[in-house]
Amino acid sequence: MSDLTETGGEAPQTNAPEITVSELANALKRTIEDRFGRVRVRGEISNYRGPHASGHAYFSLKDQNARLDAVIWKSTFARLRTRPQEGLEVVATGRITTFPGKSSYQIIIESLEPAGLGALMALLDARRKALAAEGLFDEARKRPLPFLPSVIGVVTSPTGAVIRDILHRLNDRFPRRVLLWPVRVQGESCAEEVAAGIRGFNALPVGGEIPRPDVMIVARGGGSLEDLWGFNEEIVVRAAAESAIPLISAIGHETDTTLLDFVADLRAPTPTGAAEKAVPVRVELFEHLAIRASRLEGARRRAMEQRRANLSTFARLLPAGDALLASPRQRLDRTAERLGAGVRATGDQRRLRLARAATLLARHSPQTELARARERLRGLGARLRQGYRARAVLARQENAAARQRLAGAAQRLTRAIAGLIGQSQDRLDRLARLQDSLSHRSALARGFALVRDESGALVRSVAQAPPGTGLDIEIADGRIAARAGVATPDPPAPPRPRRRMRRPGGDNQGSLF
Repeated sequence: MSDLTETGGEAPQTNAPEITVSELANALKRTIEDRFGRVRVRGEISNYRGPHASGHAYFSLKDQNARLDAVIWKSTFARLRTRPQEGLEVVATGRITTFPGKSSYQIIIESLEPAGLGALMALLDARRKALAAEGLFDEARKRPLPFLPSVIGVVTSPTGAVIRDILHRLNDRFPRRVLLWPVRVQGESCAEEVAAGIRGFNALPVGGEIPRPDVMIVARGGGSLEDLWGFNEEIVVRAAAESAIPLISAIGHETDTTLLDFVADLRAPTPTGAAEKAVPVRVELFEHLAIRASRLEGARRRAMEQRRANLSTFARLLPAGDALLASPRQRLDRTAERLGAGVRATGDQRRLRLARAATLLARHSPQTELARARERLRGLGARLRQGYRARAVLARQENAAARQRLAGAAQRLTRAIAGLIGQSQDRLDRLARLQDSLSHRSALARGFALVRDESGALVRSVAQAPPGTGLDIEIADGRIAARAGVATPDPPAPPRPRRRMRRPGGDNQGSLF
């Protein structure tokens, strides 16, 4: 379409159909996906921050002049042999598509591999330093191998020459029972299978139906760095570090080095060398045992000869048997003589004491003592009965006196209560008379009246009852309703005459009022 004219006129008419933004975006998406169905792109990983919360990974591939958005879905990320890292140069395989929401294009990565040997070496060195910083390669963690294992576990391919070399070397040196855990030793699933084999041997129970290996060999033949990369994966290194079974690493040739070699308890230059380090040589062991047995037999004979010589020397130094028993025999005879005399003297003394005791017992026979005790018992019973009778008479006398005292006290208490009641009644009567004399009823009986207004308030002055006010007049025998009229002042009261008091000594004392 052409631009608008300078005069602001409308654009020239065209026959091109109108489409929406979504239709245009979908058309571009189909065009790009048809043109670039599957591509391999080489570039440096940029702006990588690890997997998103959803499990997908988002970053960019860039070179000197351009940048391409990249996405790895969660299901693909779990299968990647090479994990993306910031700054790593890789070759990504996937398909180009667009993202209409941003009007941008991106690559959906399906596989990822380092770009060249230099990138692999850099990645290997960085991973080695990170694992070494965690202490997985420390010499203090390495354990000694058993001298003669009963069962040997081998993690390797079941079809390669490695397992045959190991079995052949074990049969030559010292035949042992071998358990094989078959794994792939190359490819994308190599690391997961090797780690599973190491953990599987460790998971076998001790004394179970399948015996648990005493030592484990992880082996593979030689190859390039890419071929041996599975044994550099972190999952394999951590499985070997967690292994409770001593582990021998036999990966590649003597010049090949993997991260598994650093974490293993022992590194063998070849799989055959691993078999040699796992068991001793049976012939050499038998020869060594024969030499030790010969030395032990010689030492036993020399010790027996030395003991015989010592026994002969001690036998010459010991006296004869009769000489050793002569003194004990004499002591026994003398002791027997003294024992007989002592027994006879003791018997005489015991018989004399027994005769004295019999004489004393005859003087104090049990029948006599029993009769005396009965007499004392009868006297005590008579005294007890007399005392009981006297005590009963005294108790009766004391009870009669107590009853008399109680009757007198009851009479006095009755008189006192009656007196108190009479005094209280007199006092109550006086108070009642005083109340009647002070009550307004007595004043009403003398002719006085109580005046209240309509509200019931007492009227004490003329000012409280203006003309027309309703009044309630209470007198001695009832009430009178009235209405106030015009008030007239009361005449002044005449002065009261003063009463003179007579002086003392006069004819009449006079009134005090």
